[in-house]
Amino acid sequence: MLVASATMVLSLALTVLPLVVVLYLHHPAAAAAPATRSYPDFQHMNVKETIAGTRVLLPKISEYRDFNKHQHTENIGSDGRNYKLNLFHRDMIVPSRHRQGLRDRHLRLLERLRRDSARASSLIHQLSGNKSSSATTAARYQAEDIGSDVVSGLDQGSGEYFVRIGLGSPPRSQYMVIDTGSDIVWVQCQPCRQCYRQSDPVFDPSDSASFYGVSCGSSVCDRVDNAACTSGRCHYEVSYGDGSYTKGTLAMETLTFGQAVVRNVAIGCGHMNRGMFIGAAGLLGLGGGSLSFVGQLGGQTGGAFSYCLVSRGTDSSGSLEFGRGAMPVGAAWVPLVRNPRYPSFYYINLIGLGVGGIKVAVPEAVFRLDEVSGGGGVVMDTGTAVSRFPGQAYDAFRDAFLAQTTNLPRAGPVSIFDTCYNLFGFITVRVPTVSFYFSGGQILTLPARNFLIPVDDEGTFCLAFTPSGTELSIIGNIQQEGIQISVDGGNGFIGFGPSVC
Repeated sequence: MLVASATMVLSLALTVLPLVVVLYLHHPAAAAAPATRSYPDFQHMNVKETIAGTRVLLPKISEYRDFNKHQHTENIGSDGRNYKLNLFHRDMIVPSRHRQGLRDRHLRLLERLRRDSARASSLIHQLSGNKSSSATTAARYQAEDIGSDVVSGLDQGSGEYFVRIGLGSPPRSQYMVIDTGSDIVWVQCQPCRQCYRQSDPVFDPSDSASFYGVSCGSSVCDRVDNAACTSGRCHYEVSYGDGSYTKGTLAMETLTFGQAVVRNVAIGCGHMNRGMFIGAAGLLGLGGGSLSFVGQLGGQTGGAFSYCLVSRGTDSSGSLEFGRGAMPVGAAWVPLVRNPRYPSFYYINLIGLGVGGIKVAVPEAVFRLDEVSGGGGVVMDTGTAVSRFPGQAYDAFRDAFLAQTTNLPRAGPVSIFDTCYNLFGFITVRVPTVSFYFSGGQILTLPARNFLIPVDDEGTFCLAFTPSGTELSIIGNIQQEGIQISVDGGNGFIGFGPSVC
């Protein structure tokens, strides 16, 4: 039974940015929806401000060491039970010896897209509805990983967003990647037979009074996929599509979020890890499975959490909040769709795409989940950067966008982006809006910076979508940036807004 302190709702600090997100519809439990709003067909984007606003500002954190002044905890609300911490974009925690590479936007983008393609490919194989295909893919990655050299998590890394938590008793501060597509909490541990470089000292269980191993006969061990037993201890192994993996023993440990303490959390203590996680010590899984952090909190939070991903290239902090108190009034609530074959992922009922206020002619069935095979559908994922749609939907969507941007000079394709523009010399451009249509009539209209992004400092911008090459659609973190996302797993809803960050 998971035990927590009196603090049941954990929250991380939010910094507000001037973004505009048009949305409506309320959770059934919230107040009545406001009168119907009109949706703009076009919006004006300031080219120079967008380039400057997404240019990486070199981290103010000196060699990862002086953390406390960048991590502040404060009570919010009269009950004093909510606590705030910071959620960082990966660019914020790069050490000085790697900072220079951040200045080249184009190279940084290409590396990000390379990682993103590996992540998306892994998801697509995993959620294809073909178990044998998924197993083959997993086996292929595992075989490659076992025989490979350690790859530095500082030099190339998956994971775009990090949270700072305390691990053990007394707590040792560590950066953890957050991932809505993962169902395990794990951290690199001593003795480390194979570990990638991380920003903090590797966690040593012998220094923690609250750490204890999980036995093979434990019910916790029974919930681990591919669990093994060695010397009476439960062992785990997790492989990721980008070639990363972690292997070690399962244990129970105490996690600290600011002043909030959560005890008896099942974690993987990784003694062999291939790292593509930048400087993170491990991963905080936020998926819908029982061993994710959200799943382990269980009835304490009702499967509820909310996050706001800070826009790339800024030095601001975003937010992550656990508990029913995190569910906002005034959000646009969309039903979650359960996939019985892949219950850990957050599917939503997207039924269409809009460009310039006009719904693109794409059959709703293109986005529909196949309840028999488990294939298709639309997944929300923080670990994937670029949103992907099946070819039929993407082609129609891209063509509609091109038809409404004939006034803008074209540029050649860049990496996975096939629709790009040369906006050098422009101050402001008029671009059509991009909208997501959901079942029930809900519409989410994105700010321009969430779909037309600079790929260099000279004024080349690209439409930040790409075809998935399969029936699966993925809503990635570029499209989620700056928008408060709330997951109400207990009631089966996911909300957009009303806050921005």
